[in-house]
Amino acid sequence: MMPEEDDQKDQQKVRDMLVKRMRENEMKKEIAKRYLTPEAYERLVNVKYSNQELYDQIIQVLISMAQSGRLTGKLDEKQLTALLVRLTEKPETKIEFRHK
Repeated sequence: MMPEEDDQKDQQKVRDMLVKRMRENEMKKEIAKRYLTPEAYERLVNVKYSNQELYDQIIQVLISMAQSGRLTGKLDEKQLTALLVRLTEKPETKIEFRHK
């Protein structure tokens, strides 16, 4: 096989990956718009820019809620904020000193 053919195959793989990633991002955007009010969607976009992992988590939660029937209408900004708090909440570390 010629090195040029390898380069072409590698370039095609990269293009395919980029197209796939773009499609996934579009699907996430559509899901968010479908299940969030405009204000909540705007807040989620801000989350996306600051924390991509949290954005992906929220999208997965929205999908899960919709599939299980727990999401009947659109989430408003207050509900989204509560969801964000739940997902980012860390258990409080408690240190106890025991004296002998």
